[in-house]
Amino acid sequence: MSGAPPDALERAVEAALFAADEPMTAEDLSRHLGGAAVRPALAALAEHYAGRGVELVERGGRWHFQTAPDLAHLLRRDREDVRRLSRAATEALAIVAYHEPVSRAEIEAIRGVQTAKGTLDVLLEAGWIRVAGRREVPGRPTIYATTPAFLTHFGLQTRRDLPGIDELRAAGLLDPVDAAFAALTGGSDEPPDASPQKDDELS
Repeated sequence: MSGAPPDALERAVEAALFAADEPMTAEDLSRHLGGAAVRPALAALAEHYAGRGVELVERGGRWHFQTAPDLAHLLRRDREDVRRLSRAATEALAIVAYHEPVSRAEIEAIRGVQTAKGTLDVLLEAGWIRVAGRREVPGRPTIYATTPAFLTHFGLQTRRDLPGIDELRAAGLLDPVDAAFAALTGGSDEPPDASPQKDDELS
């Protein structure tokens, strides 16, 4: 788009994305625009907006406009978030992200403590995890996976962009589930020793 006026399809894609209530896939945009081949227009728009105050990005196969990361501080409001994730919810979200799909029992086995129902409810309400079906084992427990909204919120294109275990350990984000993560990622063949205890970390 640089140096030349945008064509009609680029303008239509741009307008559709600006007006959308949530990120859209290329297929969504194509249907919205009468079956048009929108990928070249998306690539041209992404190039046009690169480095500007607003950028066009793809996260988890969905496209949306976002404020450039280096300008985000200009738009922050001086207020506390109404609801912050508890330590329990943060750990549960990390486990789902790295090991999906997982059941509540599997989350508890990794954390070493029981996970209160409200912990997963908070993540479901935030739109960061979803029910992904049921495990085909006795009792058929519900299993959970992350959502495109999770990728969008944390600025990830795919789950492959998640930080590595070593990065998380260096940041101190694996305590107290460090040993369990190590076991699941090849550091040990032994499951965590701790029997589940009551989860008292909900805020």
